[in-house]
Amino acid sequence: MSIGFFRQALHSLQQKSRSRTSHRVNQWFKWLSPGLSVKRWLLISVGGVLLAILGLAIWIKLTPIFLMLELLKVFLSAIANILPNYISGPLVILCGLLLVLWGQTRTVGSITQVLRPDAEEELIDVLLAHRRLYRGPKIVVIGGGTGLSTLLRGLKTYSANITAIVTVADDGGSSGRLRQEFGVLPPGDIRNCLAALADEEKLLTELFQYRFRAGDGLTGHSFGNLFLTAMSDITGDLERAVAASSKVLAVRGQVLPATLSDVRLWAELADGRRIEGESNIPKAGGKVVKIGCIPESPPALPAAIKAIKEADYIIIGPGSLYTSIIPNLLVTEIAEAIAESEAPRIYVCNIMTQPGETQGYSVADHIRAIDAISGGKQLFDAVLVHKKSPSAQSLIRYAQQNSHPVFLDREAVSKLGRRIVLANVMYEDEIGFVRHNPQKLAKVLLKWYSGAHHGK
Repeated sequence: MSIGFFRQALHSLQQKSRSRTSHRVNQWFKWLSPGLSVKRWLLISVGGVLLAILGLAIWIKLTPIFLMLELLKVFLSAIANILPNYISGPLVILCGLLLVLWGQTRTVGSITQVLRPDAEEELIDVLLAHRRLYRGPKIVVIGGGTGLSTLLRGLKTYSANITAIVTVADDGGSSGRLRQEFGVLPPGDIRNCLAALADEEKLLTELFQYRFRAGDGLTGHSFGNLFLTAMSDITGDLERAVAASSKVLAVRGQVLPATLSDVRLWAELADGRRIEGESNIPKAGGKVVKIGCIPESPPALPAAIKAIKEADYIIIGPGSLYTSIIPNLLVTEIAEAIAESEAPRIYVCNIMTQPGETQGYSVADHIRAIDAISGGKQLFDAVLVHKKSPSAQSLIRYAQQNSHPVFLDREAVSKLGRRIVLANVMYEDEIGFVRHNPQKLAKVLLKWYSGAHHGK
């Protein structure tokens, strides 16, 4: 029994040792990956050592160096008598290279422990991920609300070159109060996007979404909104505030307001009513026949137009059609820049209709509404539609709120000149709440982009 147990323990230790050795060797070879700019500096370091030795030899007139070389010659001759030169030579070279590589990785490890003491990932893995992300496509995402932040949460694992262009028409809740009291642009949607793109997303989301439950004037405000309001006051405007916040929060990509104008939405309903204010439009409970903003056609943020012109890929949505997506397109310069872009463009259609906005809408109805705002210009080439119907529990839950799955009318969508991308991209929680799954959605979008990009 004891001998068997001892053998088993020894075997287990050997397996762990091999596993650790294999992992360490694998980590070493990662430093030789192309594009890291490590190999050149390693060779320069070795060259510097050799040059320093040569300089020392010249300085001391070679006498000690000559004696050392003679001693080394005798030593190598002895080795050559035991092992042939075609074995001993490569073996010594390999030992030298391993020592250099080991010394370099230990040096980097010591630096990493100081700079990233609590990091779980090794520095080489961080560098490789950084290289991959910053070589990703330049993606521009246009929208607002929770739909946009959900999409960004998935996209940031594929590229760090993301620009989120966000509506600033929000006038409800904490954002609306700050807009009235301080005269700042509503920070709510921007706050959600910053949190979604941050490296420490979970902690930052909890912090930014924290709402004060007490305090004179603080009750109901979220910390993130107050943070961006303070930054706007310090830096002078929302664009600078978001840029400064992105640096502080280590945001992967950039978030830009569509315009710096104080935009107020209005909508005309089928029953003749005119509703003003983004938060009031869904509450009115009518069918939107026309939508616009005050001031009419506000000037776009130049950085947003630049991002669209340089984009490799443009994604519109998901989000509330009339209060999250279309407000961005009411900025005429943005709609025109999207229409002129030669990059692949896709619209992510909502899974469910929204009472007071898109009640009874099909996929084609969503497309027609966007086309109408852009003066008939096609702002996207394809539409992504969720494939599988939600569960019976979800359907009942939503039906009670007069909300239903968005119907895919294939023939009408084809007549509008759009390709249909069908995929299962839904997440449904335990209480039947439906939304897009960030990872599945991003994966499908990048797969379509890859096909559309190579097909051009």
